[in-house]
Amino acid sequence: MTMTERLLEATKEIWAGYNEKPFVKGIADGSLDHDKFKYYMIQDYLYLIDYTKVFSIGAAKSTDLAFMRLFAGYTHSILDGEMDIHRAYMERLGITREEAEQTPVALDNLSYTSYMLRIAYEGGTPEAAAAILSCALSYEWIAKKIAADRPDADKHPFYGEWIRGYASESYHKENEVLVEWMNRLAEELSEKQKKHLVDIFVACSRYEAAFWDMAWEMRR
Repeated sequence: MTMTERLLEATKEIWAGYNEKPFVKGIADGSLDHDKFKYYMIQDYLYLIDYTKVFSIGAAKSTDLAFMRLFAGYTHSILDGEMDIHRAYMERLGITREEAEQTPVALDNLSYTSYMLRIAYEGGTPEAAAAILSCALSYEWIAKKIAADRPDADKHPFYGEWIRGYASESYHKENEVLVEWMNRLAEELSEKQKKHLVDIFVACSRYEAAFWDMAWEMRR
């Protein structure tokens, strides 16, 4: 069993609940209130700012040039790729970048990103990779399950773009690289260290579940 397979096995019950979240169901059937999605887009935009920092810390902690290059590339990809999708949605929702960046970070969001940043600062590159992986892989999981359960969902005039983006082959290929590196980084670790990576991944998966609840309830 690879390290990533072990991580996914440890969180399968948590992940099984993602597509049962009211917010995710609303994206899937197109019924989600735009005000809730607006709240989510702003909070996720703020989340991505700190998420990108975890990549940067992971790169700084590494002595492997290939890994440094990889994480630096993901930093660029998020800042100029994924966040552009958010900005496009925010424009459609009438949200300015200034408004988004001046919005207070919700407590659940702050707790999640603070945890990831602490893990990255206190640990090494394997810990940073484990903290990052839950978000990256779970979004693909959610979008692909929506697409499988509702073949026309990705054609929705508003939410279809979100589904297509995270269910896309290009996003999958980016995740494949992360998975490969996660497995490689864990090869020389002790069982105690691997268990710590599992604990990190489980915690981040729980935070992901809480994030969907936060978005549905529009918590502050």
